[in-house]
Amino acid sequence: MSKIIAINAGSSSLKFKLFEMNTEQVLAQGLFDRIGLAQGAIKIKYGADEEFKTNEEIKDHSYAVKRLLGLMLNLEIIHEFSEIKGVGHRVVAGGEYFKRSVAINSKVIRKINSLAEYAPIHNPANLMGIKAFKNILPTATAVAVFDTSFHQTMPKENYIFSVPYEWYQKYGVRRYGAHGTSHRYVADVAASMLKRPLKELKLISCHLGAGASICAIKNGKSFDTSMGFTPLTGITMATRSGDTDVAMIAFMMQKLDMHSMPEAIYDLNKKSGLLGISGVSSDMRDVMEESTTNFRAQLAVDIFVKDIVKYIGSYTAEMGGVDGIIFTAGIGENSAEIRSAVLKRLSYMGIEVDEEKNLLRGENIVISTSSSKVKAFVIPTDEELMIARDVDKIMKKKNVKSAKLV
Repeated sequence: MSKIIAINAGSSSLKFKLFEMNTEQVLAQGLFDRIGLAQGAIKIKYGADEEFKTNEEIKDHSYAVKRLLGLMLNLEIIHEFSEIKGVGHRVVAGGEYFKRSVAINSKVIRKINSLAEYAPIHNPANLMGIKAFKNILPTATAVAVFDTSFHQTMPKENYIFSVPYEWYQKYGVRRYGAHGTSHRYVADVAASMLKRPLKELKLISCHLGAGASICAIKNGKSFDTSMGFTPLTGITMATRSGDTDVAMIAFMMQKLDMHSMPEAIYDLNKKSGLLGISGVSSDMRDVMEESTTNFRAQLAVDIFVKDIVKYIGSYTAEMGGVDGIIFTAGIGENSAEIRSAVLKRLSYMGIEVDEEKNLLRGENIVISTSSSKVKAFVIPTDEELMIARDVDKIMKKKNVKSAKLV
């Protein structure tokens, strides 16, 4: 049996899912959190609803990987390391260089490192995970799956900013987008639910979580997306501002006596969005709970909904129509209220919400009525499965062997 592990390494966390690829069964999944801090947390789900939880210091990513693989043996999830044939790593920034997932070798490592300036928090953490696993599983096929690669199909007019063209030519300034693996996964599922070839469809995928992005998918390819050069732009998010006026930043730097651009960028990334507007929380559940009595909380919800509606409308116009609208990720999958609020504002498109189905959770469902001209879906995303599938595909190519890192 071929086992593949999908890894998502953050600056202080490591998430994973272990698959038996013949059946795509999840054998185990979990999180190593607060890596490098005084007290870390480990949580692993496996077997028939079994769970392992503990709090302990997790020194670094190398320790986390050793501990994870050791626990897999102790919990009898695997019997020996050699059972894991492939390791798929989520990498945030692939720039224009990586247009698809690739087997990892020394050249790929160097390129991911050189692209770190496009994702300074994420790419170095992704590399730590890659190197840690390669040290312990040297014969497993390691594959990098990039958030940005799905968006490499966008036409030039959709990824070039209206700034001096030399900025793009010399420094790679352009729209890169994010959440590509998620958008790709839910689009495949939607096409299957519609029983139509993906290459014939026009879809809009709404990945709504703490980080959020909207993606126009035309003929199976990313056509446009809301996140830009960095994940800061697009719709209002948990703590990110989304689209804003850059001249306003210079104005506020003077007012707040800020001495460097990173200070302003920090506020736009960490103190804005739902948190900044509501003053309550960055979590949509908390904000909605306060919205009936707190006008700022209600305003935050209204702006979030408005942003989604605005992007859906513009992308429908760009593509010349839309066949389906997909809701996914934390808010998209779990907030019936947000979905309903968005779709009711799109009723002019011939969408009618089936409120009963909209209340269902945890499955792939159509939440629009049978008479709706545009179908609306709730599809739980599974980026880890998409990563594992990419690893499996690459492993099956005859010329791909385990690559040494030097």
